[in-house]
Amino acid sequence: MKNGIELIAEERKRQIEAEGWTKEHDAEHTNESLALAAVCYAIPSVQRSYTYDPIQKERIPEFWPWDIKWWKPSPEDRIKELVKAGALIAAEIDRLNARKEE
Repeated sequence: MKNGIELIAEERKRQIEAEGWTKEHDAEHTNESLALAAVCYAIPSVQRSYTYDPIQKERIPEFWPWDIKWWKPSPEDRIKELVKAGALIAAEIDRLNARKEE
């Protein structure tokens, strides 16, 4: 069984390779949206605050920073949600580190 670090690294790799969320793409998220998205996944589903999007006719987490099509919860699999949160935090850390190097 893989440990947390391995699962997060694997998810981050998937985000880059399958979704195209490269360092260059992440650099555009200067409004802390990567961290906010991570928070939405990290909060247990029963404790999330939701808002209703009348255009999409969907409930979305109160702090979700992007279009609802990117909200992909896995309430039946807590580990999967925490892995997503961890990968998003890793992306935000990398983004901030890259800014320091400029």
